[in-house]
Amino acid sequence: MTFRPLHDRILVRRVESEEKTKGGIIIPDTAKEKPQEGEVVAVGSGARNEAGQIEPLDVKTGNRILFDKWSGTEIKISGEDLLIMNESDVLGIIETQAADKRAA
Repeated sequence: MTFRPLHDRILVRRVESEEKTKGGIIIPDTAKEKPQEGEVVAVGSGARNEAGQIEPLDVKTGNRILFDKWSGTEIKISGEDLLIMNESDVLGIIETQAADKRAA
């Protein structure tokens, strides 16, 4: 099944967090918090501005993002747990160091 979000909404797959702390302590599943980092799976066409024109989203498919802990609505598509949220719920885009080196 394919899914395309409408307007300024995005579909996000949570990125699993580490199971160990830096000190080597293993965190049990019951004590883990839901990750606030994810990968954008699909994006909508954009929001309409006051003139009625569609403005494309800043977030693109494949971006890694940070979002608020309680952002979005949890949905299940083809057995996979995903989040659908507005672009305004995104705190920022995580850029890899390789991309940073190319820009420099």
